[in-house]
This record gives sequence, structure tokens and C-alpha cells, in this order.
Amino acid sequence: MPSKTSMPLPEDVRKRLQVLDEDGISDEDNLKEKLKLVQDFLHVDAQDQLSNLEEKKKNSEISMEVYISKVKTLLGKELHLENGSHVDGVEQNGKTTGFTNGSHKDKNSEDVTMDVQEEEEAVKSPTASKGKGGRKSKSNSDTKKSPASARVTRNAGKQPTIMSMFSKRKSEDLNGEATNGQNEVKEEEDVEESREEKRLKVESDESTAPEKSSEITKPVSAAKTPPPKCTDCRQYLDDSDLKFFQGDPDNALDEPEMLTDERLSLFDSNEDGFESYEDLPQHKITNFSVYDKRGHLCPFDSGLIEKNVELYFSCVVKPIYDDNPCLDGGVPAKKLGPINAWWITGFDGGEKALIGFTTAFADYILMQSSEEYAPIFAVMQEKIYMSKIVVEYLQKNPDASYEDLLNKIETTVPPAGLNFNCFTEDTLLRHAQFVVEQVESYDEAGDSDEQPIIVTPCMRDLIKLAGVTLGKRRAARRQAIRHPTKIEKDNKGPTKATTTTLVYQIFDTFFSDQIEQNDKESGAAKRQRCGVCEVCQSPDCGKCAACKDMIKFGGSGKSKQACKQRRCPNLAVKEAEDDEIVEEEDVPVEKPKKLSHAKRKKQTQKVCVNDEVLEVGDCVSVSSEDPTVPLFLARITSLWEDNNGKMFHAHWFLRGAYTVLGESSDPLELVLVDECEDMQLNYVQGKVDVMYKAPSDNWFMEGGMDSEIKVIEDDGKSFFYQFWYDTEYARFETPPKTTLLEDCKFKFCCSCARIKAREEQETPRAFEPLVDKDHDSKVLYALACFKGEQFKVGDSVYLHPDSFNFSVKPASPVKRSHRKEDVDEDLYPEYYRKSSDYIKGSNLHAPEPFRIGRIKEIFYHRRSNGKPDMSEVKLRLCKFYRPENTHKGVKASYHTDINQLYWSDEEVTVSMTEVLGRCQVEYAEDLNESVQDYSSGGPDRFYFLEAYNAKSKSFEDPPNHARSAVHKGKGKGKGKGKGKGKAAQEPQDSQNEPQTLKVPKYRTLDVFSGCGGLSEGFHQAGMSETLWAIEMWEPAAQAFRLNNPGTTVFTEDCNVLLKLVMSGEKTNSLGQRLPQKGDVEMLYCDYYRPKFFLLENVRNFVSFKSSMVLKLTLRCLVRMGYQCTFGVLQAGQYGVAQTRRRAIILAAAPGEKLPRYPEPLHVFAPRACSLNVVVDEKKYVSNVTRGNGGIYRTITVRDTMSDLPEIRNGASALEISYNGEPQSWFQRQIRGTQYQPILRDHICKDMSALVEGRMRHIPLAPGSDWRDLPNIEVRLKDGTMTKKLRYSHPDKKSGRSGTGALRGVCTCAGGNPCDPADRQFNTLIPWCLPHTGNRHNHWAGLYGRLEWDGFFSTTVTNPEPMGKQGRVLHPEQHRVVSVRECARSQGFPDTYRFFGNVLDKHRQVGNAVPPPLSRAIGLELKKCVMERMKEEQASGCAGSGSAGEQKKSRPHES
Repeated sequence: MPSKTSMPLPEDVRKRLQVLDEDGISDEDNLKEKLKLVQDFLHVDAQDQLSNLEEKKKNSEISMEVYISKVKTLLGKELHLENGSHVDGVEQNGKTTGFTNGSHKDKNSEDVTMDVQEEEEAVKSPTASKGKGGRKSKSNSDTKKSPASARVTRNAGKQPTIMSMFSKRKSEDLNGEATNGQNEVKEEEDVEESREEKRLKVESDESTAPEKSSEITKPVSAAKTPPPKCTDCRQYLDDSDLKFFQGDPDNALDEPEMLTDERLSLFDSNEDGFESYEDLPQHKITNFSVYDKRGHLCPFDSGLIEKNVELYFSCVVKPIYDDNPCLDGGVPAKKLGPINAWWITGFDGGEKALIGFTTAFADYILMQSSEEYAPIFAVMQEKIYMSKIVVEYLQKNPDASYEDLLNKIETTVPPAGLNFNCFTEDTLLRHAQFVVEQVESYDEAGDSDEQPIIVTPCMRDLIKLAGVTLGKRRAARRQAIRHPTKIEKDNKGPTKATTTTLVYQIFDTFFSDQIEQNDKESGAAKRQRCGVCEVCQSPDCGKCAACKDMIKFGGSGKSKQACKQRRCPNLAVKEAEDDEIVEEEDVPVEKPKKLSHAKRKKQTQKVCVNDEVLEVGDCVSVSSEDPTVPLFLARITSLWEDNNGKMFHAHWFLRGAYTVLGESSDPLELVLVDECEDMQLNYVQGKVDVMYKAPSDNWFMEGGMDSEIKVIEDDGKSFFYQFWYDTEYARFETPPKTTLLEDCKFKFCCSCARIKAREEQETPRAFEPLVDKDHDSKVLYALACFKGEQFKVGDSVYLHPDSFNFSVKPASPVKRSHRKEDVDEDLYPEYYRKSSDYIKGSNLHAPEPFRIGRIKEIFYHRRSNGKPDMSEVKLRLCKFYRPENTHKGVKASYHTDINQLYWSDEEVTVSMTEVLGRCQVEYAEDLNESVQDYSSGGPDRFYFLEAYNAKSKSFEDPPNHARSAVHKGKGKGKGKGKGKGKAAQEPQDSQNEPQTLKVPKYRTLDVFSGCGGLSEGFHQAGMSETLWAIEMWEPAAQAFRLNNPGTTVFTEDCNVLLKLVMSGEKTNSLGQRLPQKGDVEMLYCDYYRPKFFLLENVRNFVSFKSSMVLKLTLRCLVRMGYQCTFGVLQAGQYGVAQTRRRAIILAAAPGEKLPRYPEPLHVFAPRACSLNVVVDEKKYVSNVTRGNGGIYRTITVRDTMSDLPEIRNGASALEISYNGEPQSWFQRQIRGTQYQPILRDHICKDMSALVEGRMRHIPLAPGSDWRDLPNIEVRLKDGTMTKKLRYSHPDKKSGRSGTGALRGVCTCAGGNPCDPADRQFNTLIPWCLPHTGNRHNHWAGLYGRLEWDGFFSTTVTNPEPMGKQGRVLHPEQHRVVSVRECARSQGFPDTYRFFGNVLDKHRQVGNAVPPPLSRAIGLELKKCVMERMKEEQASGCAGSGSAGEQKKSRPHES
């Protein structure tokens, strides 16, 4: 073994220190240079002392002289210096540190080393000249400073000419055909200077190298508080994976000698052949190992080469034309290098990348690594292949989610010949930095009009999760890519939308105008760059189109575009993020100003203003007190004169720009609103013409025929309106019909009438006094009216949970903290991050469902004069208990039906204003149908079988007076409600409705249908029959066919289909019949014109691009004549155990009623129920009146899936037995009515051994996630061992643990840039999570377990423990949720089929609309049709009963 030195300094650093001492520069400069050299080799306490001295000097607490003397003393102690000079005669390998070759002189050596120092300064200093002349002169002087004979090699005497041959050779530009093609001159110079420095470093090192270069020196590393690392390769010295190079064979040659071997020559030893080279010679190498000066095998792609760490390699060298990686015919070579650069030359035949090294002498292309180096090289090949997959996938699928990318990666089989057999999420996160750099490189090479891949949602998630530093590739000049990586570029992309002229004009023309306008408005205030990354700080290139237009480059300055080469990667990602961030702040809703009505005196019908005669019914423009506000427009509904002067009553119109449409509206279109006020006539500017544009008689067949978007000419005084507009809910509706009585024709205001009617509805009134029931203190009545509903004695009503309490205090879940206090911080180092008691997916704060009571009395209190006090209607109620309100508590509700109650004789008096609605509660024994059939008849139906006695805490038979007078004695509903009857998913028409009003099923086209969630809900509501569906993704289309065998499913682009139909085709290429005009309609096509239309999308659809897409969608519908509205609904409020907020646009044709959004059925966690939408600083809410309330309790994970049999990670049996009965109401409904012994698709993803090991160590307690993982070594199922995560850096934000341990896993924890060498892999605690946890809410929920009493996060297309919704672990089993569990979380019946492999099925489920949500919407549509039919029946023109048409469109949810 080589003898150890007395200092932990590398030989070249000691040499440079010696040169510095003999140089004669000032003390201050001398010290600065020394500190630069030895900074990384000092003990931690010495570094701390240095920092303190620096701080004191900065604060002028000590003088420069004192500082210099103290630092000298410190360095003297640390580096064993005497009087500032090195101790002579330190031995190394038995030789002195003098030169081994006697022909060398000290002066030469000093020159060489000093030149290295100068070179280093030139590279570091930004002001150093980098002109071509400077580089040339350096190159010329090279031969003088380092002649060929200066190299110490074993063949120095044999071949004197090869040295001059290499030094004469023209230096190559490492960038070659680099993908970005930018800053070529600058990059070329940087790389060349770096190479000059490295060449010189080779010479100075070789001159001091011992003769046997295969012997490795391993100096003692300085003892530090964190685990010791090698100062060169930055690997932990105590790491079991740290391997040493095993040495070279005896016949191995040094680099110069090897290069002259005739086995490698392309020529017959003809020197002219070599002289004619423009580039370095190229060879292939096999059986190679790469190592540092200490002999540690190390990766070459971790930034070491860029930091000028010397890496060498030993190998067998083969001629460039030899593709065989075997050793035959090769030349064994030793300690080639140091490596100046490594590079990728693209993919060989599309699969494997060609990787190469450049040394001072030659280029080498890598073939096969040595056996000992294979594990390290496999990682390199893995990351290159991984980046190829990512770029190709995202280039074709820019809207893919992070989970979609994981799906792609996990299903990709690596090419044969690579040392790995599968990809996992860990692989992606491990190589994230490299992958992102390759994506940046690809984006730079792309066309300026291409959307960069770096801003796709998937890349943004990866950047956040892995803590990737953007712009680093250019900053570090990471590598030169000779030939761009061969990426299969898919030019197909999505097809352009097929539209009619009308839609094209609205979207295409207006969208471009709007974008341009926004740029002008924002002006200089808009941030174009982050200002901190390398790209922002580089100069404008002066070459691209944007630069040429800049004034400073002699252009016009009109385009105001940033330099194409300076596209800030941080800001591009940030801007894309901004589209997804939805701020739900409280914006005050402006209330219209109302004037007090002065006493009217003299009524008139005509008046003259500004030489114009105005009559009642005329429309006028009215000036504002603010001259910057456009004129108001109103209809005169009455004229009079009083003590305020000449007056008129204005019924206001609203300009389209003041609706949700904003500037996208037609400037001439107005809407009617319920706002009016008394105004003085002198505010009138003049008469205007406002025309009502009624839909034509042939409206349904006019689709696609509109060629002109203008309705009327703009003469400044002409306007039109089509709709009445609700300013609170953003609803465009057909104007209400009003009949004018002859006597009030000149003073009738529709707005006043509607406002008055609403106010009357809001005030409870009692009717029909019960004379026979006299009472001293109250006057009793038979019925009361409130909010348009009639309530009688004996009716049941909903009330707010605060309206009354129960006698029993149930054992409610204790709101105790889940945090443990006595945690072993060394064993659980991340537990400290769990500072909050809030648990994602917890129902702890979910409100109670509404109280239910039966009306016993309706009364007014009697005044002292004996007359009723009519200011407040009172109700005397009998309370109903829900199962959870009894002493049995929440557990009782789990097994009982959700609509089961208990009678009680407890009574309470409430004000009628607390009533929220009416419901039906029946004694089950009295029903003339089964409980299931009764319950399925509608949502507001409850039943009871028993009475509850709170005093005795017992259940009894209900008293006789509890039974309803209507159904008494019919007794057909026996049984406890658990028998097999009709499922609740098959609603019947309300029994009370006459049979003549059976709603026909509407013919439906489902676009972007997925596997059919939306259609399933509509079918359950009895609203539609889906005759056609369009779904491009084959597995989802197959799933739709399985569940809807009668539907024609088109597996192609909807735009292609629409083109065919518009061109008159009846069938497509497969012979499938195409839906024709008069059948259905598709969104944005203005062609089919259905009676109803629904568009469902993700919540952020309404905020995307500053709500512009929402506005233009509504604008198209309004222009076509559709009544329409939008809102956000929470699926969890309609009966699934999942939070899923979705934007829904509803539209109804003229003559139909515009549906309202369904009232919530179930209570749900308030945090997930923020459903307002802010558009242009105005807050809109959906029309629901009950807020977060609900008529049923929340559905939990336990309700959803506790009956499913236990399975293991990777379970793949497609059909298994249930092994038990359903436990909860939800399970009884979801299993369906037919006896179904077979459970399908209870299969789950097979997670890698490491991920399974992590899942096994996540505790079962609520709120458990990755922060509960122990930091231990574990043997995994594949036999490998994990490593402990090392905490080797101080954390500026989190400090140290209670035991004084460090908490940082990367240099960035202390505020410094990330160091690639700090990355750790194969640890139970994933390194990337503590790495970026401080800035991402500690990644709460990743590797999180579901809570039995909680709910699912939004069901995603690929359940991944480190995905967007990380809470995907089963509450008790060590696996991710199964396909069937996810399907149940979406509300799919167990009989519903999915198609494809496990990932295909997960994607189908995750992309679907929850059927219970679409069922609730379908029932609202049904109500509207029923109302219209009733009106038609009442007016004597009953509908024909023919099937209508309807269309649902649901763009993808990515």
C-alpha cells in the first residue's frame, strides 16, 4: 500500500501553495489565493473560525493586518506550515515530492504551475479578455511553456514527435453541433480555456507523478462532524458501495504510447495522415472503469468534471470502426485522462446513446464497461434513456399529468443490452435534474413558435417534487452534445378544432385580439424574467428576430419581445403555474344603488327632452356622474312630475361587457336585469333603439348556417337583447313573460314586480286559521307558505343543525392531536415536520346534516289585544333522531340506511324562517311498496321503523300518532331495509306525478366520453339514452362499449367526424352511421343545436387564461341563442367519499328551462367546498341555497370499501369472490340489485421493492405519511438492502434536531446552490422529499394512508405515493388502492366494467365524471323538462312527447 502523507492536501494543491509563497505578491493577495485553494480541505471548526474572522473584518471590528495574521496562524495550524512555507521532504510512495525525471528544472515547473494559476484566473474573471486573439496567443505559447519533452511517460524517448503533433493540432470546439446554437462564440471560448487549463494540469501532474501510475494514493481525509466525504469524488468514505479500482494489467500502456500503437492506426504509420486531422483522433473503448486520483470508482456525470476534479479511466482501446465490445484486437491502456469533457452523440439506431470522453489527446466512444464499473455506468445509461422517453412522450402528449408520465415510464421496457430491467418513479426522481436539463436543451433547439415542454403540467410537478435547479445546464456548461439526441418528433399533434364560421369568428379573431390587447395593457409592468438565473443575466444575442427589432440593435422597437436566447426558464414555469393557481379571495359583490321613491304627484305618458318626445316604453341613454363611465341604458316604465322635478322610472339594461362575458361580449348586446330606480329626466342623453332578438322558428336547424356575426349595424344608437341576466349567478335566461293590465300599463315595471314577488316569497305567511282549536297564547293555522312552498300540519321539514339539539350527547369523535410528543428524532428524523394537526382527507370538521322534524302546529303568538302577532310564523315540531344522534353514536350510522330515522316524542318550537325545505318521512310498516322502491323515488324520502327514548336510551315501537294518516295500515314495507329490492340508482318518477307526464329519454351524444361516467349518471337519472359517443383513446372506448352495448362509439377525432357531417357524409370510413343535424350538437360547432348541453371540466377551466376560455365558451352559446350558466360543483356533496371539484357549463335551447345546479345532498369537509369563482374581480356563486349543508351525512372511506377482501401489492386476479355481505348503505347500493357473487377489477399496481418497503413502514394511524418513516436499513423483497439517509448539512430554516443532529440533505439547505454529489438513492426516506420539503408544505400527504373515517383525495389517473395526490395507500394494507376501490370512490356500480391493463383501468376511472354527480345534474334537467311539460299542459298545448335531443361534451380533464 502507498504510504500516507502527513497532510490531507492533494499534491497539485501543495505544489501551487509552494509557488504562491515564492511569488512575492502582497500578503493580502497571497492569502486570498491560498484560501481559494484550501477552502474545501479545512476542518469544519476551522471554516467556522474563518467565517467569524471574515464577519469581524467586514464589520470593521478588526483591522486588515490583524485579520491577515490571525488567518495565517489558523492556516499554519491546519496545514502544518512553518513560517508560511511548506515542510520539505514529505515522502510519497517512497519518492520525494521533487521531480522524478532529472531532465526537468524547477523553473520550468514553476512556469507551468503559475500558468495554471493564470489560466484559472482568466476563466474565473468575467473581465478577462476572451477575444479570439487572446485565445490564439495562448494556444501559440502553449508549446513553449509545455514542450513535448516535458511529459513524463514511459515511452518519452521512443516517439518524440507525437507530442508536437498533438500540441499543433487545432483545438476543437466541444460544442460541435450543440442543440441550442446560441452563444456559440462564448461557449466555445469557455470550453477551450477550460481545456487549456486541463491540458496544463495534466502536464504539471504528470511531472510529479510516480513512475507506476497504477498505484493509487489515498490521503487521510479531514475529520468532520458530518460523515467524511472524499474531497475529490464527494462519495462517503464509510459507504459500503464505495469501490476501489482494482488496478491495470501489466501490459497496459499510457495514453501517448497507446495512441501510437499500430493496432489503432487508420494509416500505415504515415505521419502526414495524422497531420491532416482537423479533430482529435477518435477511438472506441471497452472494459472501462472511471476513477479519481484516490482510485475511487465514481460516476463521470455528477458534475465532478465541470468542477475540474481529475477523473481518469482505464480500458481496452479499439479502432473507431470496430463495433465488437470484446477485448480481442484492443490495446489495454491505463490512467487515460484526466477527462476534459464527456458528451452524448445521439442514439445509435434509436435505442442506445453513444457516450464519449475527451482528453487532451483524443476522443473515446464508450462501449462496454468493466464488471466492477457496470453498476455505475448502468445509472448513466438509464438516465439518458429516461430523458429520451420523457422528451418523446411529452412532445406528443403536452397535457399529460405527472401520473401519466409515470404510467408511460413504468410500462416502457428498456432496450436489450442495458444493465437494468425496468423503470420506476425512483428512477425518474433520481435522474430528474438531468432529464430537466435535456428537456431545456430540446426546447432551445425547437422553433420559437413551439410550446416549450418545460412548462407542461407534468414537468412543473417533476421540477417541484425533485427540487430541480432550472437554467443549470447552461450555467455549468454541463456537457457538449455533438449531435442532438435523436428524438422521434411527432408532427401530428392534436388536430385543429373544426368549427362553423360563427364559432371561428368568436374564438379565433377575438382570442388573438385579446392576447395582443393584454400585452399592450400590461406594458412594462409585466415581468419578463426572474432576473436571477444564468439565462436572465446573459446579454441579448443581437441575432434573433426579437433582437433585430430592438432600438439598440437599430430596429423599430415595436415588437417589445425578449431575446429568443434569453427565455427565462424560471418565469416560463412560473407563468404556467399561475394559470393553475386559483386565488379564492373574498371580493365584495357590488349591490345596485337604489334611490328612495319620492312621492309621485302628476302621472304623464309623454314628455319632451332635448327636442325628442319620450313616451313610456321608450329606451334612453342616461349619463353618469363619472364621465369615464359609458352611458347607461334603460327602458322608461313610467313618467311623472313631483317636488323633485320631472322624473322617470328606469328599468336598467346591462351592457354585455358588465356581465361575466366582459370584453368578449358583443358591444351592441344588452341584457335585462332586475335593477331599476327613479331618476331625474335631466340625466337622459337621448332616445336609443333597443330591439329584442327572438329565436327564429327554425332555430334548431340553423346550426352552421350563420355566416355573419353581426346582428345589427353599429350606428351608436342601436342595440339588441336576447336574455335576462342574473348578476349573482351569471345566468343568461329567456326574458320572463309579463302580462300588463290595462289600468297599470303606464306605470308597470317588470323589475319591481319580480323583486316584490321575491320579497314576498322570503316572508313566511300562515293561512286557514283553525277556529275549533282555541288557545290562550297562540293562534293556530292549518298551513303556511314560505319560499314558494306550502307546508301543512303533518309535513316533515329540514332545519339547520343549530335549530335544536338532542337530549343525548353522543360520543362524538374527540378532536385530539394526532402528534406524538415522545418521538425518537434519530429514528424518525422527519417527524418534526408534522407541526399541524390538520389531516388531509379528514372529516373531523364536516358539518352535521340537516335536522328533521314533523310539523305538529303552525301558529302566531297572540298579542295582549287577542289578535295574532303576524310578524313571525312559529312551528311546533316533533324531533326525528338520526342513528348517529342516539347514544350509539357514529358507529350506528355505518350499518343503517342513510335515510333511516327514529321517531321521538321530544318537541321543539322554531321560527318558520329556519325551515330549509320539505321532505317526506313515513313509517316503513305503512308503505305500500318496499323501503328500497320508496327510497329510490327521490332524494327527500326518509323512513322510520322504531321510536327512540332518550331517557331510557332504548328503541321502542313508535306510538300510534307517529304513523302518517295517508298510508296508515297499508303495511307492505316490512323488513329492516336491507332486503334485495330496487337499487337507488334506478329512480322512478315521483308517484305523485300523473302518468301522462312521463319524461321522454333524450337522444344523447357524449363527446370525450371516456369510459362513460357522465352517461352512466344520466342513465341512472332516467334522463337520456346515449346513442353516440366519441372517445379517441381505444381502451376507454372499449370500456364504454362494454357498458353501453347499444351505443355507436366512434374511436376517432371529433373534429374529423364533424367535418364529415358538415360535408354531408352519412357514415364514417368504418361504416358507422354519423349523427345528423336535428339529432344532437357538439360544443364549439354551432351545428347540431340540441335542447340541452353540458360541458364538464376541471375546476381551473373557469380560471384558465384569466377566464378567457370560459368567457368565449359562454359567448359562443349566447350568440347561438342558448340560455347558459356556469358553476363549480363538489362531487363529495353528491354521495362519493372523494373531494373532486369540477366546472360545469349548462345550456338550454330557447323554449326550454335553464336547469339550476343541484342542491348538495351530503355534508362534506368545508375546506373542500369553496366553490365561488372570481372573474374580472367579481365573485360568482352557483345557485345552491343550502351552502355546505346537506340532507345526508358524509360518505366515508369505510362506507366505500370496508367490505372488499384483503389483497396484496400487485394483486392481479381480475375476478374474485366478495367473501362477505355488504356492511354499509353505500355498499348495498354500489353492489347493485342483481345477486353478484363475483367482484371484478379488485387489482392494484405492483409497486417496486423499494416503494413496497416504504409502504410497509407507514403506520396505520390517521394522517400517517412519509414523515413517519424510520431512518433505518431494511432488506427488501428483492433481497437488496436500503441505506440510511444521511443528514450532512445544516438547515437554515429548520435548525438542528432535539439531539443536535443536522437536518439538511443538500448544500441548498444552508442557502447555497445544490450539489449533485449530495443526491442519495435507495433510502427508506426518499431523499428528494426532505430536499425540497421546506418550500412545499413538507410534502404533506405523500405516501399517505387513507383514513377509514375520512375521504379520498381527487381520484387520479395513476395512484402514485409521490404523485399529485399522494394519499393513495390503503388504510390498513401495505399497497396502493385498487382499481375497484378507486371506481367506488367515483361512485361507479360494482357491475361497471373497465378495459385494458391495470394502468389503463386506473386512467379510465380517474378521468371519469363521478356518476352520482352527473345523476344529480340529470335529475335537475328532468325537473326542467317536467316544468315545461306542466306549463304546456296547463296552457292547453301539451307536448308531443317525442324524444328530444341532448348533448354532453366533456373535454379531457388534463
